[in-house]
Amino acid sequence: MHEDGRVGGRAQNDDPIVQEICYLANRAAAELSAAGARDEALATFQPSRRVMLIKRAPAMVPMGRVWRLGVILLDADARLYATGLTTRVLEPGRPGFQSLSAETRRMYRGAAFRGPFERGETVNFDARPIPVQADELRGSSGPLFIRGSRVLVRWNASGGDDAAVGLDAYLAERVGLLISPPEGT
Repeated sequence: MHEDGRVGGRAQNDDPIVQEICYLANRAAAELSAAGARDEALATFQPSRRVMLIKRAPAMVPMGRVWRLGVILLDADARLYATGLTTRVLEPGRPGFQSLSAETRRMYRGAAFRGPFERGETVNFDARPIPVQADELRGSSGPLFIRGSRVLVRWNASGGDDAAVGLDAYLAERVGLLISPPEGT
């Protein structure tokens, strides 16, 4: 046993923490599914490439459906992802050469537009899976992390750990907003 209470590289009390994360994610997925909450596409972006001398356009490859819960994405199997980038499935338009960032966004829209997504849909990509392993979450700089015996969400990157909230409260609020959005949205 190490001084910090770890046995074989793992804290003795990590199992309840991991079980809590899994329980909360499963509960949120079940509530969202039962309510028929709006979900969004999850995809992997593939930049343009050459295949046997033929140039292939950038593409979005579908990976499934997720619910957007702020800085966290959740799929029906209760897998968690750190929100990455998003685009809408819209006609990309012609190059405007206004700025590099505008052209990059146009390229992402074009990749989504050529994909098997419905027009107007939101596509999430570059989302990183969040490992539900206590050792990794203890040192995580991502949205989900563990401090002591608490599972926290870093909902504001500039706020640091002081602005973090408990996963239970965070999911309850975000699930509630997705199931019953405020008037006018």
